[in-house]
Amino acid sequence: MDDLARFCCHNQDCHDYGQRGADNLTVCMRYGKHQHLRLLYCRSCKARFSERQGTPLFGAKLETAKMVSVLDHVSEGCGVRKTSRLIGVHRDTVSRYSLLAGEHAHDLHDVLVAFSPQTREVQCDEQWALVGKRSSVAERYHSFPQTVSV
Repeated sequence: MDDLARFCCHNQDCHDYGQRGADNLTVCMRYGKHQHLRLLYCRSCKARFSERQGTPLFGAKLETAKMVSVLDHVSEGCGVRKTSRLIGVHRDTVSRYSLLAGEHAHDLHDVLVAFSPQTREVQCDEQWALVGKRSSVAERYHSFPQTVSV
């Protein structure tokens, strides 16, 4: 049995659009090199779409494990050339998937921030903290204004 509760219909004209767990999706077909990807069918609007639609993995030709490894290396701060050598892919592939993941994260951030309450006031408790200080650093720190007005 396929767990489809985490998916939703991507058709904006569907009355079940964006509703997870609405029990309107079924798996109508499997595709890909090893038949590991599912093509989902919405019973409400009769639309078909990939389970990867709306993700950076949609339309990817690279194996999932390699792509995840590429993004893990990049997120840990490895450079493009170093990541390409470690994973065994071309540096343009690393750049392309990094760009796709970054654009997706940017769009997701915009959607999530749009639903957050609007901020009216910001209070900065600390400007920066000192673990240990030399006398020259302490003199510079105490010369900063301690309050910030907006």
